[in-house]
Amino acid sequence: MADGEERRGLLDEDESEPAIPSLPGSRHDPASRRPMSAITDPSTLLHRIVVLVFMCFLGFGSYFCYDNPAALQTQILQDMQLNTSKFMQLYAWYSWPNVILCFLGGFLIDRVFGIRLGTVIFSLFVCGGQVIFATGALLNMFWLMEFGRFVFGIGGESLAVAQNTYAVSWFKGKELNLVFGLQLSMARLGSTVNMNIMGWIYSRIQGLVGFPGYTTLGITLMIGSATCIFSLICALILGFLDKRAERILNKEQGKTGEVIKLTDVKDFSLSLWLIFIICVGYYVAVFPFIGLGQVFFIEKFNFSPGEARAINSIVYIISAPASPVLGFLVDRTGKNIIWMLFAVLSTLAAHMMLAFTFWNPWIAMSLLGVSYSLLACALWPMVAFVVPEHQLGTAYGFMQSIQNLGLALISIAAGSILDSSGYLFLEVFFCACVSLALIAVVMLYLVDFLRGGELNLSASARGKLQKISDAE
Repeated sequence: MADGEERRGLLDEDESEPAIPSLPGSRHDPASRRPMSAITDPSTLLHRIVVLVFMCFLGFGSYFCYDNPAALQTQILQDMQLNTSKFMQLYAWYSWPNVILCFLGGFLIDRVFGIRLGTVIFSLFVCGGQVIFATGALLNMFWLMEFGRFVFGIGGESLAVAQNTYAVSWFKGKELNLVFGLQLSMARLGSTVNMNIMGWIYSRIQGLVGFPGYTTLGITLMIGSATCIFSLICALILGFLDKRAERILNKEQGKTGEVIKLTDVKDFSLSLWLIFIICVGYYVAVFPFIGLGQVFFIEKFNFSPGEARAINSIVYIISAPASPVLGFLVDRTGKNIIWMLFAVLSTLAAHMMLAFTFWNPWIAMSLLGVSYSLLACALWPMVAFVVPEHQLGTAYGFMQSIQNLGLALISIAAGSILDSSGYLFLEVFFCACVSLALIAVVMLYLVDFLRGGELNLSASARGKLQKISDAE
């Protein structure tokens, strides 16, 4: 699932809103409010922390259930009698709707539903999709499982947009960067818990039912849907708290601030297209690999299923605490292209270790976890450096769209390669994808160098340039 893509457009909104005058004695007059405790007063930090808790758990169920197939790879393959190509369709069906919805999520929140209703609707799609997915397993209907993942995908990415919109609405100009970091960490926590607990739940259900099979699988997935129901409850509570704050503080509903104009695509620079290539080439070598990783570690390294699930989740475990730290590091130093080059080279080294050596895979996976976190911190902010502000919504929407298109196609291709040629050829394929990203990074460096090197400026130099720009 894509991380932080739509945030730059949100961050670039105006920092202040025009004040609405209040008549003495009106309900908007601060002096006329009844005294409230700090935890119930929407203007206090303590109340915002309460809101932040629900905000972070809003996406927990979505991220938990997204990688249910990876956590239960062996069980799904055996119980549903699938080959790997069919199994990877579960990831492809999640990505297909988001090829289009990445352009529409912000519009639906801003112009159609509003943030509160939109968040509940997207949460319902996530809940409904997971329940359909589990029901398909219970009834031994794989086509129904695929349909469930499609419905799940309709809500998943748009729910992330809604979550970020809530963050800007409540924390703009205050603790926003920290809030984004905490949200990302909570998302990775959801993925990590899924990887390490779903197999255990399956084994316990198997003990109760008495045998493995699609019934046991369906019950396990249905239990997993409880996390989506929990997130739906958080969406309802957030809607209530936001409506209450609107009434007390005369606070407007949050908006994404995205402006999508497909005609802007013709004006995209070569640098931006290279960023798109890096995005697709890199992420298609990470997410599909994690989706297929459990069996890989069992077959090549003779790991137990529990050990395989643990090492397959290490990328997310590392990403949870590392993303805010590395984001701070990139913010402080600048040099985004250099950091991105280091991340891509490290990822290529990790895949080559997994492909051609029998070294302890914890080394390669730990390296992959750090590299994955670093690339996200360096890559996504660069879009704002190469397109004008009025094109940010289109640029990020297009970037997410082709990322999901790439993930859908490569997921199918990865399953076919594994069925026909095995894990060695699959790893070579992933190395080729990362190599494409590496070539694009080098080309981006050269193009940027010839144009003055603005993308690779240090933080201090970029700050000076921004001051000059603001003065003009």
